[in-house]
Amino acid sequence: MSDTPDQAGSAADPSLLCERARRLAEEGDPGRAAALFQEVLALGDTPHRAQAALGLAVVLDDGGDVAAAREADRAAIATGDPEYGARAAYHLALTHERAGEHDEAGPAWRVVVDFANPAYLPPALLALARLADDGGDFETARGHWEDTVATGDAEYGPVAAHDLAQRLLERGEPARALRILTAGIKLIDRESAPYAYARLAVALGIAYLDQAIGAFGAALDDSGTASDGDVGPLATELLARTLPLRGRAAEAREVWRRGLADPGVAGQVRARLRRDFAAEDDDGDPADLWWEPVVEQSVSDGTLPALAGEAFGALDHMYALLAVRYADGPAASRAEEAHEVMGEAVRVPSDYAWGPLLHESFAERLRLAMGAPASALPPGWPDAEPVAEA
Repeated sequence: MSDTPDQAGSAADPSLLCERARRLAEEGDPGRAAALFQEVLALGDTPHRAQAALGLAVVLDDGGDVAAAREADRAAIATGDPEYGARAAYHLALTHERAGEHDEAGPAWRVVVDFANPAYLPPALLALARLADDGGDFETARGHWEDTVATGDAEYGPVAAHDLAQRLLERGEPARALRILTAGIKLIDRESAPYAYARLAVALGIAYLDQAIGAFGAALDDSGTASDGDVGPLATELLARTLPLRGRAAEAREVWRRGLADPGVAGQVRARLRRDFAAEDDDGDPADLWWEPVVEQSVSDGTLPALAGEAFGALDHMYALLAVRYADGPAASRAEEAHEVMGEAVRVPSDYAWGPLLHESFAERLRLAMGAPASALPPGWPDAEPVAEA
């Protein structure tokens, strides 16, 4: 299609050429758009040179000619234009990031930073922080993350705050993590960005947890405090119950162990460990119940859910076995099989850590009920396989 007289008369007007090229690119004619951008570049050092170079870079990149697109980006950058030069540097850095060329992306992001355009400065600083972090240079990354937050940008500032806080928490610096997270969360509009707000709020809570862990541990490190009144047992409980929230269950077990091994506070520590246990009979001694030490150990080890699963699984299996046998055959047959069925039922938890204790309890109860010695049980019970009757 030929140009109209008006278009022909304005052929040398770089602003009109750029506008026409932009429309052609949007309408799906990148070839003609590129030709018009190149026409503007051929006019030399005009006020629209940076705009044309960036437009050409984008069109060429969309068409798959990345090398030529980068050359056009560099031409725009060379103009020093605060808007289109900065955008071209940003586009150049993205082409390197997209290709996984991190060594080349770094210098391009630094060029973006040098332009100091507020629209592109925050993502450039964040990108530099991540590159430095990936390279193991935490101090450089920290500086870039802090600079990103300092821009006040509502999109990239909170992300930088979260990334830096994660590293600080890993390094055992929860107080610094709190400060950067507090600064980051202030940049977020909770109504318009609920996910971003929740993400930082959770990180903030984790930082408080780590601070609390440090404070409880410091209290126990003071030998005078650890045995002073209720302080030591309280610090023991708080530390042992908080550590698992940060995935540090092994440390929690050790905290309980130390508290229970200290004769000065063992009684108070045990009372705190057992605060959620069922009410005890005032006339009875919990030590007489074979399962009490098992439950207590599971609480201190953080394995109570596993213990409950084993117990309910064993109980369910026992009842299922008994129910099936009860439903089969006439009453006389059920009576004859009662001994065998019960023997199989109580063998169920043999592989559990608490299995031997249950077996001992069963043997003793059977002895008392039958008035017979323990030999009333089959030889090798419960581990030996039952001998089939002839």
